[in-house]
Amino acid sequence: MKVTPLTQAENRERKIAVGEVDGVHIGHAAVIEGSDTVLTFEPHPRAVVGPRGAPPLLTTLDQKIDAMAGLGVGELVIATFDESFSRLTPDQFIDEVLIAALGATDVSVGSNFRFGARAAGDAEMLLSDKRFSARVADLVGSSIGPVSSSRIRESVAAGEMESAAIMLGRAFEMRGTVVHGEKRGRELGYPTANIDPTAGCAVPATGIYACLANGHPAVASLGVRPTFEKDGRLLLEVHLLDFSGDLYGVELKVAMLSRLRGELAFAGADDLVAQMQIDAQMAADACAAHLS
Repeated sequence: MKVTPLTQAENRERKIAVGEVDGVHIGHAAVIEGSDTVLTFEPHPRAVVGPRGAPPLLTTLDQKIDAMAGLGVGELVIATFDESFSRLTPDQFIDEVLIAALGATDVSVGSNFRFGARAAGDAEMLLSDKRFSARVADLVGSSIGPVSSSRIRESVAAGEMESAAIMLGRAFEMRGTVVHGEKRGRELGYPTANIDPTAGCAVPATGIYACLANGHPAVASLGVRPTFEKDGRLLLEVHLLDFSGDLYGVELKVAMLSRLRGELAFAGADDLVAQMQIDAQMAADACAAHLS
């Protein structure tokens, strides 16, 4: 998939899906269907026009790019959403971005899409423009109800990873570069690859999770390590069940499959290790069921 900054995009005929598409969930897939190009915004518009109310992101830009490629998108055009861009009127957005910069012949958006200064433009405005064909995709439903980025954030925050996966169309993923820790897991017989949650991104409820780490079955602890630490630092500690080796400096992609239990404080190392043995087996079973 080609990734193009808006300022470098050549003007050519494009079938364009437009939106922030945070999460690239199954509703976004319905908007994107039939388009050869997706126009998205970086950073999230609300981080610029209303930073106090900006939502935690479900996907970093790298994750969004990977998910788009998985949908068969030919080109992702990224518009830098800054103060200047936020002041474009709806007419200017259509004239200068969709037509002059991108040569849109077809434009696809979700029914709740808004654009232009003060979010004054809507889907009806696109439908009334005769210079391109516009399509408005209705809100997509699922076995657990309507699909939206906000509902997925709620599921993630509650640790309801199965619900999040239904709406995303894949497991919710956390990414990060493996950093050095206290090596306490190694001392306890469960060496972990540690990553810091990405600032500004959605984070599941603290607890123990079954997951896939770079494709390997794993058990992960997301929390503040109350048995040993008191600094309150949130950390994702991942123990790969079928791997041994040095992962320091490696980017780890952790697909969070299910929350096994909440975070607990134990009286000592022996009690913790006994529970870790139980957690590892539960995670192995969950991973095997997911991969079967």
